[in-house]
Amino acid sequence: MNILLAILGISALVIVHEGGHYLAARAFGMRVLRFSVGFGPTIARFQPKDSPTVFQVGLIPFMAYVQIAGMNPAEENDPNDPELYPNKSVFARFAAVFAGPFANYLTASLLVFVLALMGHHGENPPHEPMVVDTVQPDSPALSAGIQAGDVIVQANDKPVKNVLDLIQITTDRAGKPTTYVIERAGQRLDPLTITPIDDHGRGVIGIIPKAELTPMAVGDAVSYSVVYPFQLTMAQLEGFKMMFRQGSTEGVVGPVGMVKFVATRTGNFVQLANVLILISVALGMFNLLPLPALDGGRLVFLGYELVTRRRANERVETLVHTVGLVLLLCLIALVTLRDVAG
Repeated sequence: MNILLAILGISALVIVHEGGHYLAARAFGMRVLRFSVGFGPTIARFQPKDSPTVFQVGLIPFMAYVQIAGMNPAEENDPNDPELYPNKSVFARFAAVFAGPFANYLTASLLVFVLALMGHHGENPPHEPMVVDTVQPDSPALSAGIQAGDVIVQANDKPVKNVLDLIQITTDRAGKPTTYVIERAGQRLDPLTITPIDDHGRGVIGIIPKAELTPMAVGDAVSYSVVYPFQLTMAQLEGFKMMFRQGSTEGVVGPVGMVKFVATRTGNFVQLANVLILISVALGMFNLLPLPALDGGRLVFLGYELVTRRRANERVETLVHTVGLVLLLCLIALVTLRDVAG
């Protein structure tokens, strides 16, 4: 069930991304030929009356794509067809490309806004004492017998007052047996030896702490819903910089890795919403990178056209995006094989 929720959650974010492209393209009068959810053999298809778009669902409901007429530079296009992508203004084409990542950021902001109104936001003070709210499935904490409601009072022979103390002590303990002392129903139990697992470079034992909930005012929630995704973007870009400096792809995950990541964080709505916020921002940010085959790469060519007032050579643009797509697919394949093996 957790894996199914993970697949549906990630697919929903990709559908949102492609939905952004679709809505913007239609708003500027472009003809959209196909909106496909999933891949593999088509199991359902629908074309509304007087609509050029075929909506279809593939056998495997993972990922999605939108086919905008004329967007592929290799196509032969009629210069007199007003509904083709290349025959639209540079602003219209820019909007159609940018709308996908924007839809992901908008989704993240909406989720942040809802959580902030519920009191789940990073500006709440940490709850004291360190009470366990949720124990994640297949986690070291669950294997050790920790239960919801337990109070963690010591870790590695150091006192724990709140979750910040627990994180500070546990972060560098990945793979190292560590002693934890808990209280249950007011009684201190015998020390537990737990080996934190590595979660993207930090040690974790797989618990969600009880939080102090202070619902934000609507105005503050609106502001926070804009600021927090921006902060996540800066943190993710910093992570990319570190990977380039270290020459490592350990922080990169493919579809399998994403499903694994989400599947271990579906204990409740708040937990699932937080991980979807993280992935939605990552999808928006990654697609805006100025790399060939990505939305950001297309925006670079459109920016060139906007500045020089002349279009880039179509053959050059096609070649650049084709090479970029091949390299991107190779990277995804390699990362996916590593995720499966792991």
